[in-house]
Amino acid sequence: MVTATAPGKAILFGEHAVVYGEPAVAVAINARVSVTLEQCDGDWQIDGYPLDSGRHPHLISLKNALLGGNSQSYSVFVESELFPAAGLGSSAALSSAGCAAMLSLSGMPIDSEQIATLSHLAEADAQSGRASPIDTSTSTLGGCVLVSNKKEELAEWRYTRNLKTPEGERTWEVHSVSLPKSASEVWLVVGNTGIHAPTSEMVAGVAELLASNPSKKEDIARMGEVARLGVDALSKGNYPQVGALMNEAHRLLSSVGVSCSELDDMVEVARRTSFGAKLTGAGGGGCMLALTQNPAETAAALEMRGCRVLVTPLGASGVAIENQ
Repeated sequence: MVTATAPGKAILFGEHAVVYGEPAVAVAINARVSVTLEQCDGDWQIDGYPLDSGRHPHLISLKNALLGGNSQSYSVFVESELFPAAGLGSSAALSSAGCAAMLSLSGMPIDSEQIATLSHLAEADAQSGRASPIDTSTSTLGGCVLVSNKKEELAEWRYTRNLKTPEGERTWEVHSVSLPKSASEVWLVVGNTGIHAPTSEMVAGVAELLASNPSKKEDIARMGEVARLGVDALSKGNYPQVGALMNEAHRLLSSVGVSCSELDDMVEVARRTSFGAKLTGAGGGGCMLALTQNPAETAAALEMRGCRVLVTPLGASGVAIENQ
């Protein structure tokens, strides 16, 4: 038996803009997905049910890549501390933890770059060949991650990811952002609207807006500038500046139509006790996050609005084997 865990993620800067070649910045959050594999007789199972390619494409892809189609059968048990379908990278965390567990069983080294690569490919298999590596890289590496279409001087370059998509080959450069010791003094408060808005629909909506109103491309370019400024401010521990940039990022995301009244209300409430706040992820619902030194106060204000809340340090540890 082996158990592996991996964290979810929250995007600080660059959601949607990353689709158009701009950088994006994400942090691992202190809410994890746990995957346990235990030998069993008969066919593979997950939480007592047959492992099915239609419902569990990530794990099927990893099983075939790492253990082969005729491997020993295992029962898979999954536990999650993440809000489901809320843009916090639950499927990426499942893929990263599942990959680490299967690597452990196969006797291969637990290599973070290999886990990130195989997890990304599993995500792409599950998403018709399309997937950014930001979720799986953040879940695997932990901490703070910068993904760009070029090597950035603001962060430590880790590896290049290539993917053949239906639209052609894509390339991303993955970096780790060093956070100062003062990062332990600030927190992220994540609030969930409880509204599910499919990422594909939100991405398609932005594409339609840019096609009909090309001037909005200036907002996309500014999102990239904000992401780079955000990395610089994070690295220096300038949290008031990070918060101000988060506020601007929310304004820009609203301008391309991916916010909603519930997100705007939660962001406004959270800003009263934080450095700054914004939506995180695809938008249309899902979650927002605030950077604060007063997490209890910020969380309480959001809970008073009926929100489910998660409080996390700024950057959690990455994928890990918990027992074997």
